Amino acid sequence: MQASRCAAAWCRSARPTTWKTTWWAGQSSRPRRLTAAPGPPAKENDMSATNLELTGVYAAVLTPQHADLSPDHARLAAHSRWLLANGCDGLGILGTTGEANSFSVAERLEILDKLAENGVPTKTMMPGTGCCAIPDTVEVTKKAIEIGAGAVLMLPPFYYKNQSDEGLFAAYSEVIQRIGDDRLKICVYHFPQMSGVPVSMNLIAMLRKAYPDTVVGMKDSSGVLDNMLTAVREFPGFCVFSGADDLMLPVLREGGAGCITACANIAADLAQAVHAEYRANGDAGNVDELQKPLAAVRRIISGYPLIPSLKAMVARHTGDEAWLNMRPPVMKMDAGQTQRLYREYDGAGLAMAQAA
Repeated sequence: MQASRCAAAWCRSARPTTWKTTWWAGQSSRPRRLTAAPGPPAKENDMSATNLELTGVYAAVLTPQHADLSPDHARLAAHSRWLLANGCDGLGILGTTGEANSFSVAERLEILDKLAENGVPTKTMMPGTGCCAIPDTVEVTKKAIEIGAGAVLMLPPFYYKNQSDEGLFAAYSEVIQRIGDDRLKICVYHFPQMSGVPVSMNLIAMLRKAYPDTVVGMKDSSGVLDNMLTAVREFPGFCVFSGADDLMLPVLREGGAGCITACANIAADLAQAVHAEYRANGDAGNVDELQKPLAAVRRIISGYPLIPSLKAMVARHTGDEAWLNMRPPVMKMDAGQTQRLYREYDGAGLAMAQAA
C-alpha cells in the first residue's frame, strides 16, 4: 500500500474526536478601550501543549477562482469541507497560499461571508486579516469576529521596512484597541522572507504583556526552527505553529501547537497522522515513520512554485481545471513542469485522500 494511503487510513482511525481549541462563542461584541503598555513580559505559569488555546493541523487554504479571476465561493467551500474531512483541525483562510494580498478588502469580506453562508464551520477558521493600512486590518478582522472565526492570523504592516518593535507594537495595539472585543484572538504572522517585516521575540513579549488574552499565538513561516523553539520556551502557553510540515514534529516535541501549512491542501491526512500520534504516544510510538511521507511531500513541492504546484495537484485530483486559475503575478506552471511534478509525486508512492 502506498505510504500516504497507509497514513490516511491510520489517521481516520486514530484522529482525536475532540479539539483543544477555545472558541469565541457567546461573548459580547460591544467595542471598548483596552488598557495596554509596552514593556518586558510578565511571568507566566507553565502550561502543557495540551492546554494551549489553539492546536492541531491547519491548512493554509488555496483560493479557487473563476476564469475572470473572481473568487470561486462554491469551490472554496467544497475544498474547505474536504480539508476538514481529511485531516484538518482548522482552516487558514486568506493567507499567503490563499493569495490574500491579491484580493481587495471587499473581496476578502465577501469570501468570509460566503464561507459562512455555504455552511463551512466558521469556528475552525483562522483568516488572515493583516493589511498595510490599519483601517483595512480592522475591517477584515471585525468580519472574522462577526462570522465566528476561532482566531485570526495577522501580519504586521508590511510596506514600511526596518521599523522599530515599538512602532509595530503600536500598530498591533491600535488594531486591538479599535476593535475592542474580548472575542478577538490573534496569532501573529512571522514570514520575513515574504513580508520583509519580522516579528521579533521582543515584540511578542510586548504584546503578551499588554494583551495576554488576545495575542495567543504565532505562525512562523521563516523556516528557522530555532526561532520557533525559542518562542515556545520563552512564552509558556503561547501557541506556536510551524509554517513548514517537516518542522511540525520538532515544534510539537518542544511543546508547540502544530502547523499551518500550504501542503496540507494535498496532505492533511499525513500531517494529522503525525500530530495525532505524537499527542497520543509521544516518541514511544511510530511518529518518526509517519513523518517520512509528510517530509517527502514538502520536499517535492518545494522544488516547484508553491501556489501553482498545489493548484495543479488539486486540479488533477478533482478533475477540475478551474483550479488552475490564479491571479497575476502568480502564474500556472507549464505542461512540462506539471507533468514532472505528477511523476515525482506518484513515483514517491504518494497519493491524496479521496476526492471531495
